[in-house]
Amino acid sequence: MTNEMIDLQILRPEHIQALLSFELPEEQEQFTALPKDVMESGEGQFPVVIVKNNDPVGFFILHATKRVKEYSDNPHAMLLTALSINYSQQGKGYAGKGMAQLHSFLKRQFPSCCEVVLAVNRRNLAAQKLYEKAGFQDTGRRKMGKIGEQYIYSLSINS
Repeated sequence: MTNEMIDLQILRPEHIQALLSFELPEEQEQFTALPKDVMESGEGQFPVVIVKNNDPVGFFILHATKRVKEYSDNPHAMLLTALSINYSQQGKGYAGKGMAQLHSFLKRQFPSCCEVVLAVNRRNLAAQKLYEKAGFQDTGRRKMGKIGEQYIYSLSINS
């Protein structure tokens, strides 16, 4: 297990089949979206895959769209949405390892980005802990989402 290579990669065609098979338990599906439902990205949306030894284990989307303005006034911010880890791969630390690489990934792929923001449901305590461990901070701002109050978190990306 010590030789596992966890990496963040922009979505590539060879990732798609594995992402289509992702599953989540119902209690998690209420908080996020499965890759198969959000993989088709539009302009300014960048699907990112968390890979273990080049096998997809997780997924999220970075947005550089007008939607970011709902969460930050920073013109160089990106919004992170739809983070999920395939249910069969959960509990192995891949979400944390993926989020730990976010800073260096952004510096490589999106060098003008200096902040990442996200909304996390107030009832999703596991996600809150994950994001806080990765360096995200609760901004104190709140937003109503489809299933209740969302906490707005921010991660500063310094040079």
